[in-house]
Amino acid sequence: MTTATTTAAAIRLQESPLSPDTATRRHRQPAGEPWFTTLRAGQTVRIVDLEGNQAVDVIFYAAGDNTEHYSATDTLLRQGGIYLTTGSVLVSNLGRAMLTLVADTCGRHDTLGGACAAESNTVRYALQKKFMHNCRDNYLLALQNADVGLGKRDLVPNINFFMNVPVTADGQLTFADGISAPGKYVELRAEIDVHLLVSNCPQLNNPCNAYHPTPVEFVIW
Repeated sequence: MTTATTTAAAIRLQESPLSPDTATRRHRQPAGEPWFTTLRAGQTVRIVDLEGNQAVDVIFYAAGDNTEHYSATDTLLRQGGIYLTTGSVLVSNLGRAMLTLVADTCGRHDTLGGACAAESNTVRYALQKKFMHNCRDNYLLALQNADVGLGKRDLVPNINFFMNVPVTADGQLTFADGISAPGKYVELRAEIDVHLLVSNCPQLNNPCNAYHPTPVEFVIW
């Protein structure tokens, strides 16, 4: 299968029938900041890219069992592809369906780029970048404040919603300009009770946020 065919097959645009007017909760997440919340089975969350090209780094955990979490490898094996879009099912390390992408107006979300950290910033960019705000530190701060028994050892590979990380023909990852735009969104239905660990990515060294982190919104039904 060619790269072009793979990319096309990974984009399944789908508008949502849900109206924000009927939502039970709306949360505006500031640029570059962490957040932790819980969804109950059957609830739906919409992540809205308010200004365009804002990477939203998320890890999912099964509420009530800290050993069960989103698994990138199980998810990619189950769906047979590396990008997420409408119809993708997020699978846990125990093989259970955690969430399903039920709507997507962006069309493709990254599973390979990972979360920026002090260490990766020094390796990818420069030694003096070590002390910049990053997603890994955001995660640790959010978990400390949540106080649900999750910590550093529980951090696993995350999803980068709205982030564009093409894979080259020789298997290299490239951090490219986003394909999202203001108002684009992705919507997920929880299949089980789940915790959402969020870093609204503060990265300033690559195009994932157009070099300018911006707020996003979470809408829950």
